Amino acid sequence: MNSNLRLIISAIVSFSFYFAWSYWANSMATDNQALVLRSALVQGTLSATITILFTFILEKSVAKFGESYLSLVFVVPIICTVHSKTSQNIAIFKTFKNALDNSAKYLNNNVVPGTLLAPLLPISIQTSIAIGVNWLNQTPNLWLTVAPSIFITAIYGYVYTFALLSKPKQPVLQE
Repeated sequence: MNSNLRLIISAIVSFSFYFAWSYWANSMATDNQALVLRSALVQGTLSATITILFTFILEKSVAKFGESYLSLVFVVPIICTVHSKTSQNIAIFKTFKNALDNSAKYLNNNVVPGTLLAPLLPISIQTSIAIGVNWLNQTPNLWLTVAPSIFITAIYGYVYTFALLSKPKQPVLQE
């Protein structure tokens, strides 16, 4: 199955599940069926859209951080050097990053693999959007509506990350 078809099927499944979940969760909070249906449509559409966006951001994040290591000892210097813009600082940053990567691999008991960090950005974006959209919609049972979405998205993010990293790399053919 190609990636576009897999993505479309995931979006349809996401819409269906979260539409039904939101309808059930909000029908317990109010008798206003128009509000319940609107909340279900908002959550279903949001979930389908977020599935597509989340997967795109996750693939970019995994490509950037998936096979890296980040030593916990070096988190503060990395954060401080990220904000520098001059060419000298960029050269220093690249040298420093290389030293950090090498030391992190050497100190593998004290590092966080990029595999664990890569899904955090898309998960936080999805969480913010889901809460914000449902809050604006005045969803009657906000937390019961969005909590499964956030939890299942986090699981999906880590499973998808491990699946991406477990694919064998394609050899580069030279002519």
